[in-house]
Amino acid sequence: MSELRLENLTVRFGGLVAVNGVNLTMKEGEIVGIIGPNGAGKTTLINLIAGIYSPTAGSVRLDGEDVTKVPAHKRAAMGIGRTFQLIHPLEDLTLLENVMTGFIFARRLSIPKARKAAAELCADLGLSLLNRRTSTLNILEIKKMEIAKALANDPKVLFLDEVMAGLNAAETTEAIALIRRIAKDRGLAVGVVEHVMGVITSLTNRVIVLDNGELIADGPYSEVSANERVKTAYLGGAL
Repeated sequence: MSELRLENLTVRFGGLVAVNGVNLTMKEGEIVGIIGPNGAGKTTLINLIAGIYSPTAGSVRLDGEDVTKVPAHKRAAMGIGRTFQLIHPLEDLTLLENVMTGFIFARRLSIPKARKAAAELCADLGLSLLNRRTSTLNILEIKKMEIAKALANDPKVLFLDEVMAGLNAAETTEAIALIRRIAKDRGLAVGVVEHVMGVITSLTNRVIVLDNGELIADGPYSEVSANERVKTAYLGGAL
């Protein structure tokens, strides 16, 4: 069973402690909500796990192997996948070609094999008319394309950074069902950064809460939402 384990994960940028001593375990098939106020350290935590940033202290382990000093591109090949909060599609390429890039650069497939694999993955995610330019796609199609690019690397752990942002109610419902199916069918551990609590309650098995870089709660949403420290951190917000 795949497992991601963080032990005392910490990063400092000068005098700022952006992530402070985080301990976390995520296992295959589990969908974990990652919530907290703006600036709490949610995206920074994902960047540490993915290898974009190097920690000041602590470790990242994937299936028991210490990957703390492994560069980002090698971590991706080992099974740590993610989408980005700010999306920058390759606008000169088609939808299919965007997804192909993951198979070509991460999986080292030939162009014909990458085209076939990308087409099959797009079909599985409900994407059609694959020769369209990305400028013609709607927001849900762009989000699905970004998920497909992350899945092209065959991850064991997948982090989705505000993937629901900009979706309407019907699109959000469709995206929730898709993520559930991906986690189940592919046996992934999925971490979801999200500010809409309706998404968190509908989608996740458990929730972690970050505040000022510190993990202040970890458990089912019903328990986390009743935590006084969490309520204080949100200052009367959505929780």
